Amino acid sequence: MLSNLLIQNYALIESLELSPNGGLNIITGETGAGKSILLGAIGLLRGNRADTKVLWDPSKKCIIEGQFDISGYFIQTLFEEEEIDYDTTCIIRREISPSGKSRAFVNDTPVNLETLRRVGSELMDVHSQHDSVLLGSQEYQLQIVDTYAQNTAILDRYKEHFREFRKKQEAYDRLQAEAKEIRKEFDYNSFLLDELSKGRFQANEQTELERELTTLENAEEIKQRLAAAVGYLNDPEQSILGWMQSVVGNLGAISTYGTEYAQLRDRVQSCLIELKDVVADLESEEESVELDDEKIAVVQERLSLLYNLQKKHNVTTIADLLQIQASLEQKVAKVLNLDEDLAAAQTAAHQAWEQLEHTARELSDSRKVVLNEIDDLVTGLLADLGIPNGRLVVDHQLGKPGSQGIDTVSFLFSANKGMQPRQLREVASGGEFSRLMLAVKYILANKRSLPTIIFDEIDTGISGEIAIKVGNMMLDMAHGHQLIAITHLHQIAAKGNAHYFVYKDHSADRTVSRIRQLSTEERVQEIAQMIGGAKPSKAIVDNARELLSQNMTQRTNYKLDL
Repeated sequence: MLSNLLIQNYALIESLELSPNGGLNIITGETGAGKSILLGAIGLLRGNRADTKVLWDPSKKCIIEGQFDISGYFIQTLFEEEEIDYDTTCIIRREISPSGKSRAFVNDTPVNLETLRRVGSELMDVHSQHDSVLLGSQEYQLQIVDTYAQNTAILDRYKEHFREFRKKQEAYDRLQAEAKEIRKEFDYNSFLLDELSKGRFQANEQTELERELTTLENAEEIKQRLAAAVGYLNDPEQSILGWMQSVVGNLGAISTYGTEYAQLRDRVQSCLIELKDVVADLESEEESVELDDEKIAVVQERLSLLYNLQKKHNVTTIADLLQIQASLEQKVAKVLNLDEDLAAAQTAAHQAWEQLEHTARELSDSRKVVLNEIDDLVTGLLADLGIPNGRLVVDHQLGKPGSQGIDTVSFLFSANKGMQPRQLREVASGGEFSRLMLAVKYILANKRSLPTIIFDEIDTGISGEIAIKVGNMMLDMAHGHQLIAITHLHQIAAKGNAHYFVYKDHSADRTVSRIRQLSTEERVQEIAQMIGGAKPSKAIVDNARELLSQNMTQRTNYKLDL
């Protein structure tokens, strides 16, 4: 239930704080005093959009904060789904800055409006005479049936099975479409794959081939240059190695005369050894170079194949070709395994469908069981609410599985004797819609754990005995739920466990809306004024006092018989 409401800098409200009673709370006040503003602020906690026009002082931010006691209400799963910390005390906070930026928090966790709506709808059910049009929606009518039948668990299971079926069916449909396209391309992909597979290309092959071709095409020059290099270094008559050997001999002859001569000899000796190794390598390289025209043709043919395939596939490296080959292998393999994959996907979709059908029938049976009971209960309440010949019939039809099941329900209504029930939007007036909605809310009150129910003048257009019965219905609902009722009828106002008065304060330079809880004597005066105007007579005041006294007794032991 709503344990505390704080409103700051909103519309005509500079600052307001309210701690409602756990039972039936009555709010009254003059037209324009701020009752609708109060509802507007509560609407922000339920995820309604806002703008800077609501700021009482445009230079300061607006803050709306509601504290709720949710112990005993089984909505912890919702908090887990939205990744919000759960506590039996839930605090919803909404802030609107002068720049127009809006922020929302649930238990100090920032949330978007969609999350706020999900949480807010579980904490507060707000109904006004203008919202009765909802009752004409078949989707809302089905929600009423499910709430009355307490179908939350089975409906959640059905929705899960529906999502699973959609997922499996879409996977099967997608695979069928892919198969159609893949089969079209199968022959061409197989040809491309065969072409690449026959190549048997290796990752570094292109670099090696290009290097080998360069060597083969220049083999004669390479051999000549290598032979010349060997000759310069190791010619029998006159060579660098021969001269260096002489240098070593000369330095060796004087090496005993000083260490510096010995060191120079050693250094030249090292160079001589290195040059001999170079000569050996040059001779080996010269011998390995082949003058082979046939091998040139083989390498050129291999590179030509490689270049042509690269051009064909619009790539520049063997790595790219190998990647394309792997992709083609997957595509071809997929076609080869296609029938098996399609059969498996079809079986999975069929099994999901059978599961969905079973849950749909179970859900449908649960709904059908309560339809006559809803008919009878609402019809009986309509008589108490001043529509003695009113009749509600819940029409039921079966169809294909959808997001909410296989059932379509239509609330058919007749307000007059001898008239066949028809669609609500065709026959129900605004006042009849309101009373229908009240009857529906009443029969649902004990079927759903809803912390706070708010009624905004749904008693418009009624009076006298009917108003008393409406008040009695609210009183009965308040035994299990917190109710906040904005009313203009004294018969209903006298039923409340707590009575709050909304008024305009003109004492400062600027008018503000305020609210205060009335004492017992103040309630007597307010109810008397609701009966007899601004200056009620003593008899009317006594009447109000007696009415309030009678209702205080009734509040302790009242239970409406259906």
